[in-house]
Amino acid sequence: METYEGLIQTLSLSMGAAWASGINLYATLLVLGLGGIYGVVSLPPGLEILTNPVVIGAAGLMYMVEFFADKTPGVDTAWDGIHTFVRIPAGALLALGAVGEVNPALAMAAAIVGGGMSAATHSAKAGTRILINSSPEPFSNWTASVGEDLLVLAGLWTALNHPLWFVVGLVLFILLLFWLLPKLWRGIKRLFGVIKKMLNIEKKPTNETLVNDDFVQLDALNRLRQNGGLSEEEYAAAKEKILNKT
Repeated sequence: METYEGLIQTLSLSMGAAWASGINLYATLLVLGLGGIYGVVSLPPGLEILTNPVVIGAAGLMYMVEFFADKTPGVDTAWDGIHTFVRIPAGALLALGAVGEVNPALAMAAAIVGGGMSAATHSAKAGTRILINSSPEPFSNWTASVGEDLLVLAGLWTALNHPLWFVVGLVLFILLLFWLLPKLWRGIKRLFGVIKKMLNIEKKPTNETLVNDDFVQLDALNRLRQNGGLSEEEYAAAKEKILNKT
């Protein structure tokens, strides 16, 4: 029985930390770090670093920055775009640290599942925010942001104090995500667009592409001329325009 309870507690802590980090990483770090300091939660050795005052100070500072960024339409989307590269790996590391010293295969599995959980909650959060931003008023952003912070606090409290209930709720949440994410796909695609702009990796036409486009246009013009759709003068003028375009 003790082994079963320990397994549920470990699963709840690892998946709870990963789940929460995809929504608000810095709030998650603060809750776990302060909880460890004040004895509210017994952190495994892999997460004891979170009780370090330097880590808590950095998490607190970043939480204050996110508190305001997350409530500003447009800024919240850019913030989420940047944190695609922060929340997901952090969720994987938190899940890895929570399982403690186990064999490497189980540790790797925990990191993979934790990263996937963080990616799912991050995508749901970011996609929802982009759709909310289509509303001209700012109150929906504030409501969503405060609601997310409260959700993280409530979720972590449940994971730490009622692990079995959290695991059951997590399963229901995953089922909800399967239904919700396709509906948020438009917002998620826009998030990827923001990330592309940040990385400056939008596809730009190359010289080869431009040359191929010229051949296509010239071929179309020639067909029009052969079919009588263009006179010789019109064909020559259009051809000249294509060949001499800048």
